[in-house]
Amino acid sequence: MAEKRDYYEVLGVDRNATDEEIKKAYRKKAIQYHPDKNPGNKEAEEKFKEAAEAYDVLSNKEKRAKYDQFGHAGLDGQAGPDFSGGFGNLNDILRDLFGGGFSGGFGGFGGFGGFGDSQRQGSAQKVYRGRDIRVRVSLTLEEIARGAEKDIQIERNVPCPDCGGKGARNSSDIKVCPSCKGTGQIKRVVNSFFGQSITYSTCQQCNGEGKIVTNPCHTCSGTGLIRRKETVHVRIPAGVEDGMQLTMRGQGHCAKNNGVNGDLLIVVNEVEHPEIKRDGNNLTYTKIISIPEAIMGGVVEVPCLDGKYNVKVDPGTQSGTVIRLKGKGLPTVNGYGTGDMYVKFIVWVPKKLNREEKEMMEKLAASENFRPNPSKDDKNFFERLRNMF
Repeated sequence: MAEKRDYYEVLGVDRNATDEEIKKAYRKKAIQYHPDKNPGNKEAEEKFKEAAEAYDVLSNKEKRAKYDQFGHAGLDGQAGPDFSGGFGNLNDILRDLFGGGFSGGFGGFGGFGGFGDSQRQGSAQKVYRGRDIRVRVSLTLEEIARGAEKDIQIERNVPCPDCGGKGARNSSDIKVCPSCKGTGQIKRVVNSFFGQSITYSTCQQCNGEGKIVTNPCHTCSGTGLIRRKETVHVRIPAGVEDGMQLTMRGQGHCAKNNGVNGDLLIVVNEVEHPEIKRDGNNLTYTKIISIPEAIMGGVVEVPCLDGKYNVKVDPGTQSGTVIRLKGKGLPTVNGYGTGDMYVKFIVWVPKKLNREEKEMMEKLAASENFRPNPSKDDKNFFERLRNMF
C-alpha cells in the first residue's frame, strides 16, 4: 500500500493555513477532480477522494490538532469521508460547502476567483520552505507508560543575527529585480492563429525572489541564514510505539526570506525492557514459581511499570497458566483506554536432587494425588496448551 501524502501537500496549503484558506483550496480540488467532471478517470477519482479526506481532517479542529502532532498515526482510522453512497452532485457539494451563492453547473467555474490558467493575478514570488529535521529519541517502557519530556539538541538554520535574515546589512543593498520588476516571474505573451496565450516562468536573474542583493552580508554570505546548535524541549505523550513519528511544526530549519520553517520529526526508539515484553498496548511477563508454590499456592512478586505488586498463586497452578492484571498495560496514544498485563506462570523443576529429596519424591510418587488424572477443567487447559504448539 502506498504511503499517504501529507494532507497539507494534498490541498496545496501552508501548515499555518486558516480555515478559509483550507476551504478555498479544497473547493479548487473538488472542481478539478470531481468524477462528474472526469467521467471514467480513475486517477481523478482517487485524487478527489484524497482531497476530500484531507479536507475532512484539516477542517476539523480536533482531528487537525492530532494530525499536526502525530501525523497519520494519530488519527487511528478517523480520517476520510464515506463514499459508499457515491460522490454526490458537484454543484450540490459546492453549494453545501460555500453557501447558496454557487450556481450554474461547470460553466460557472470562472466565477471562482483565480481558478484557471488564464487568470494569473498579483505577484508570484518564490516562497521558501525550510528543510525538516529528523531525530531519534530513545524511551524506556516506563517512560512510554507515563509520557516523557526530553531536551533534544539539534543543529539548524536560523536567521542571521547581523542582517536580520535579509541577506544584506542595509536595506539599500536590496534592489528590485530589473527583469521581473519584483514579481519573481517573467510574463510571455504569444499571439497565434488560435488567439493569445500567456505563460509565466520563474525569473532567472533573481530565481523568483523579485529582488537582488547587491552587497551581501559577510556573516551569512547573503543567504540570510546561519547554522546554530539549539536545545528543543519535547513533550512525548504516553503510549507511543517504536518507530512512531511525532511532528513539531515549524521547529525544523528556518527558511530564507522569512519563508515557512521546516518541521522537527521525532522518531521513537523503544528500549527493550529486560523482563517485560510489549504486545501492542498489552504487556507480558513470565514468572517462574517453585513446585511447592504451584502445589500449595502462595503470593509472588511481579514487576509492573509503576512498581512491584504481590500476585496470588492459586493452589494447583499448572505450568503455563496465564493471569491478567487489568489496566497494568500501556495507554493508547489517543487516550482511549489502557492495556492489560498478562503474567504467565512457569513451574521450575530441579534437575538434580540429593538423597533426602529423592526419598521424599519417591514417597510422593506413590501417592494417588501425584498421579496424572486431570479433571475436566485441567483437560481444557492442557488442550489449549497443546494447540499452542
